[in-house]
Amino acid sequence: MASTVKRSVCPIACVLDLLGDKWTLLIIRDMMGGKSRFQDFLKSPEGIATNVLADRLAKLVEHRLVETKPSPERAGALVYSLTEKGSSLRPLLEAIRDWGLGHIKGTAAHIRA
Repeated sequence: MASTVKRSVCPIACVLDLLGDKWTLLIIRDMMGGKSRFQDFLKSPEGIATNVLADRLAKLVEHRLVETKPSPERAGALVYSLTEKGSSLRPLLEAIRDWGLGHIKGTAAHIRA
């Protein structure tokens, strides 16, 4: 069950507690871009470490933003996908992407959110 302990009732603080580290939204971005396997996430240009990836995926599953299914290709492996709750983050990622494109020189959108 997802933890319900909050440092405050502020919705911005609560969202940042869940999504505010430097990796979680990138994993969600990658899922929105079609990645679904652990090894696929490791190939992202940001270079996430395996232990960090495993931790963030577990947290996303715990909070029901991501679900897992057994891989049809490899015994013992999992396939990750966004739940409806996770997919509802699309407008947030699009807004962040658009802000970055408009305000941070040298950015480019290579993966569609």
